Amino acid sequence: MNDKSDITMDTNMDNKRSDKDDQQTNKSSSEADNQDNIQDNTNSVFDFSSFGQYYLDQLNQVNQVNKSLFNQANKSSQASNLFAENMKLWQESVDRFSNMMAPNSTQSVSTQESHQQDDTQESSGNPMADFTQMTQRFLMESLKRVGQDQSNEISQSVMLNLIDGWQHFTTGVTEESPTVLAEQQAKLWKQQFELYQQALMKASGNQTDPVITPERGDRRFTDEDWSNNPMFDYLKQSYLLTVNNIMQTIDDTEGVDEKTRQRLSFFTRQLLNAIAPSNFLWSNPELLRLTMESKGQNLVRGLKQLTEDMENSSQMLSISMTDNDAFELGENIATTPGKVVFRNRIFELIQYTPTTDKVNKRPLLIVPPWINKFYIMDLKEKNSYIRWALEEGHSVFIMSWVNPTPAYKDVGMETYMHEGLLTALDVVKEITGEPDANTIGYCIGGDLLALTLSWLNENDQADRIASATFWATLFDFSDPGEIGVFIDERMINTLEEVEDKQGVLDGRMMGLAFSLLRENSLYWNYYIQNYLKGERPMPFDLLYWNSDATNVTAASHRFILRELYQGNKLIQKGELEFDGIKIDLSKVKTPIYVIATLQDHIAKWKGSYPSTQVLGGDVTFVLGESGHIAGIINPPTGKYGFYTNEDYVADPDEWYANAQKHDKSWWLHWREWIKKHSAGKVDSRQPGIDHKGKDWQVLSDAPGEYVKVRADEALNAASI
Repeated sequence: MNDKSDITMDTNMDNKRSDKDDQQTNKSSSEADNQDNIQDNTNSVFDFSSFGQYYLDQLNQVNQVNKSLFNQANKSSQASNLFAENMKLWQESVDRFSNMMAPNSTQSVSTQESHQQDDTQESSGNPMADFTQMTQRFLMESLKRVGQDQSNEISQSVMLNLIDGWQHFTTGVTEESPTVLAEQQAKLWKQQFELYQQALMKASGNQTDPVITPERGDRRFTDEDWSNNPMFDYLKQSYLLTVNNIMQTIDDTEGVDEKTRQRLSFFTRQLLNAIAPSNFLWSNPELLRLTMESKGQNLVRGLKQLTEDMENSSQMLSISMTDNDAFELGENIATTPGKVVFRNRIFELIQYTPTTDKVNKRPLLIVPPWINKFYIMDLKEKNSYIRWALEEGHSVFIMSWVNPTPAYKDVGMETYMHEGLLTALDVVKEITGEPDANTIGYCIGGDLLALTLSWLNENDQADRIASATFWATLFDFSDPGEIGVFIDERMINTLEEVEDKQGVLDGRMMGLAFSLLRENSLYWNYYIQNYLKGERPMPFDLLYWNSDATNVTAASHRFILRELYQGNKLIQKGELEFDGIKIDLSKVKTPIYVIATLQDHIAKWKGSYPSTQVLGGDVTFVLGESGHIAGIINPPTGKYGFYTNEDYVADPDEWYANAQKHDKSWWLHWREWIKKHSAGKVDSRQPGIDHKGKDWQVLSDAPGEYVKVRADEALNAASI
């Protein structure tokens, strides 16, 4: 699903650009053409001396912001700051190299004030230099706002968590691992000196082996000049040495609890990846070459796209990852035929048009997560789970959740159950005449399904659901993966304050948080592509869905964070009070099928596996390959297999060690399992006709109206 072959270009998208855009581009091109010597000027600007100085300027500015933030939090502490100390080592190393390449340079790098770019400074007359200064100011202002903007509560909490992490870490260094920092510093000095010597040799035309190479899969330094050009090779290796040193020290220091270490590692990684030399025009050889060749037109296009993205962003910059104009729901994405047969304030119910003459007697109801939109199951025909299920003879119904407005502030999990899942079961029963249904719950939709199963059992209604399938659903939230770094008392309090004001969590913020779990591939890669290369994002259906965010109501988000993630109460008998009952999954006897995925970083499979221990009925657990999306949406033509082991021991590692690998899609395994719960065959059911042959209301064609409402539109609306 993630292959580049899946990416198609809409040949008509350029027709949507306005005449004004064309005029601006022509104007910029004309201005560039009038400067006949711009390329020569650019070459002179980016010689060894000035290039090194630009880079040192940026490093000094980053370090200055870092020091000011930590000084504010540690006014009474004289403890060493590992981040600042290592950044200083890196700067001094680059300083030596810069002086070697430009020995006559008179500009001192030790005076921070000499490098600060005043906002009122006049243009240098060189477009490249002006853009460099503007980029520096933009990025530095972004960093400053993270720590200083009082109106950005979420970003401020993130920075405070980082500072707290460094305080705990400093205590650990001082009290438990006093020699670790000194050893790491000495190691870095030795490596930097070795690199410095090799850089001298390489600059003289000698071949040398690298001191360090990028990790496998790191695509930031693939351009040949990162290795062939002595200067860029030095910057790359110096950066990688510094990053590895800092991250290794965090891992090696004793006296730090694992949650603090995980949080510190995550946020430190974010800072270090943000200042990678690949992210800046003047330290990325590919960007420099492109800018020279295009005479700066890539920057003109990039600024335009940056402006557009900032206008469409929430508190933090959300970068466009695909061409949103290339897709239209119901036209070239989410195209499986069907009808909306019910609508209330919480969801629309879609009944899909059958593709077989006979269908399973027992209908299939899908409960997607409301933090995403349902059409991940129907991106295109070849990988659409909905189409495949229809071809397998299922009567498919799916819930399309509303994108909540601020008016939905008090809509909580109980409402999602009563006005959502239980209502959907009622409507499916009225249409099909069947007293029960097979159900599928995806991610947080699966958690709603689990709560509902327990509620139905306690209210003597367990027979309304014949079977339940869980896709990538957490039961044990004790280790939620990297998303857990955002979940602690300070962050939850901050989110609750924000949501109390605006009624919902802006879905764009949540989307950004998930992107930052894979920041180099899902954030900085597109930052470079869109703003520095000036390229338009390619049309990609998966990324279109990924950016089509949904808001989360304040009440439901509070429940998820407090009761599930923080309290981990779902698997604890009687600890979770929910709509008048105490949740006890051991009493649930419904047949269960659980599919988790090996590389899932959102719902870790070891958090899904405990379903085999806590649910009281017959549970089948399957572990698919790949991750949260690709491992689940893996049709029979897909490339990922799965693991099975019917001996459900308590230890998931032991289960996995003895599991059998199957080189085919888990869909085929589920097909055999669900046959046992399908109750035979009946004539196919057409949307708009109930089981008695009478007309049933049809409100619209699939994919419906709720799915078309975007997060920002809902956020700015009083109601839908």
